[in-house]
Amino acid sequence: MDRRAATIAGALALLLSIAVLGAVLPAPFVALGRGPTFDTLGAVNGTEVVAIRNLPTYPTSGHLNMTTVGVETQLTMLDTLAYWAAGDRRVVPRSTLFPPDIPPAEVAEQNRQQFLDSQTAAEVAALGYLGLPTTVLVDGLTDGSASAGVLAPQDVILAVAGRPVDTFDDLRGALAGTHPGQQVTVRFQRGDAPPQEATVTLGTRPDGPDGALGLVPGVRPSDDNDIVISLGDIGGPSAGLMFALAVVDKLTPGELAGGRFIAGTGTIGPFGAVGPINGIPFKMLVASEVGATVFLVPAANCAEALATAPEGLRLVRIDDLAGAVAALETLDSGGVPASC
Repeated sequence: MDRRAATIAGALALLLSIAVLGAVLPAPFVALGRGPTFDTLGAVNGTEVVAIRNLPTYPTSGHLNMTTVGVETQLTMLDTLAYWAAGDRRVVPRSTLFPPDIPPAEVAEQNRQQFLDSQTAAEVAALGYLGLPTTVLVDGLTDGSASAGVLAPQDVILAVAGRPVDTFDDLRGALAGTHPGQQVTVRFQRGDAPPQEATVTLGTRPDGPDGALGLVPGVRPSDDNDIVISLGDIGGPSAGLMFALAVVDKLTPGELAGGRFIAGTGTIGPFGAVGPINGIPFKMLVASEVGATVFLVPAANCAEALATAPEGLRLVRIDDLAGAVAALETLDSGGVPASC
């Protein structure tokens, strides 16, 4: 074999070795792409995604699809290069999703808990929007709380100043017109013990003249069996908005989707605020592919959504649950809701 042939053979052998190593060596990256989408008004494997029990319900039509981001974690170097070149996935360092100091199993559990928390927040936000009873409890006490030594985290607030407390608005209303230094009676329940009453001398609040109990309120469904959200092994909090809309749609006359195929995303807080999410280009893409014509976008994601929206997908800007309901009602009546 002459020198030229030997050089070519050596180069080919090197390239083959690189290709083999690239095909088997793991890469420190993950690929983000389109994930599954589910109709929150429908069923998966015969089980309703959002089931309402013990409460009157109304017919729905169309779709209110939640969207997800798919994550591919077992990448080789060749996979990584191929995804970079194709452009239909976003390749990011593995450490952005799986911090090296946190075991993968713990990350998975955190994602699972975020998903469960988003379900509870969606139920509470929907019930609060509809003015239906919830359970108001103490999530924590503020520094120098007027309720220190009287109330404790997880106490359920039953009444304040003689006014029953079934919603956060009830709690706020019971304190309206009070003043710092005023004494009020708080009826509460701690664990399984019988309800009890105590007197609290109200403190000051930084945002107004009313007196303050000095607590961080939490809200939970009064009965966990009234609304049941069932949806497999999905992680993260971004389905909250679409879950809440499904609950509202099923518990109110009329049809929010109005026969349309609507998809969306967004976290939701217990009082209805809608927050931003990651991966919105992939969520919009899969929504468009399955037939959605309208996509509900958290306000903070509007700039990114505008820059990456598939052609023909109408973007609707959402700040909170009430605004989302109003936007869908505007669409149903032939109007034009706020867009990104």
